[in-house]
Amino acid sequence: MVIDKIDLSYSKPNKDFGKAFYLSDDCAQAEEMAKLKTIFLGGDPIVMTYDFDDSLIYDGMLRFKSFDSYTEEWAHFIYDHRNDERGRTLHDFDVVYGPIANDRVGAQINNFRNGYISFETFLERIKYMKGITFQYAFCTELAISKLVRI
Repeated sequence: MVIDKIDLSYSKPNKDFGKAFYLSDDCAQAEEMAKLKTIFLGGDPIVMTYDFDDSLIYDGMLRFKSFDSYTEEWAHFIYDHRNDERGRTLHDFDVVYGPIANDRVGAQINNFRNGYISFETFLERIKYMKGITFQYAFCTELAISKLVRI
């Protein structure tokens, strides 16, 4: 669907980096996700493009967290957000950037929580199956206000 105005209240809880407006820097991945959503929700796939001035991060105007690869810290961050019973966002960053987790992360959370796998195995199994792909989570109204639809 076309999004005329981004509204964080529509964001789903228990996502990788918390409730946020998520963007991919990989157009093919965005197109694939749009097609998948239309299978369940109907309609035609639409990919919207946004511009963002990353100098806002470097000059400190926005609080920014970056995970440059699959790390233990990244896996804990995802585990905590995906596993929070109240669906809270457990950080105060405006923007979070990092790898996308595997689509089957829920099963791996259950395996780890129940003691069937180690944390190291959990980390390996939540890596995105199609290769590392990164996402941006715009987590606050301030961050959202800096996006420009193009």
